[in-house]
Amino acid sequence: MRKLNPEDSEKKLNELKLELLKERGNIEMGGNVKNPGKIKIIRRDIARILTLKREKEKRYE
Repeated sequence: MRKLNPEDSEKKLNELKLELLKERGNIEMGGNVKNPGKIKIIRRDIARILTLKREKEKRYE
């Protein structure tokens, strides 16, 4: 993820947030969860991207 340029990381972040929203919506609707650990994985990936983004911002200050 460190090798992604800022545009790609923003795109990936938006995709992950949308996927998380869909997974949570599926659970709220009472649907079956194919992979129960998927939400945790998505949340970790979002946190990684945000952490790298903040590191880059601090580096350029």
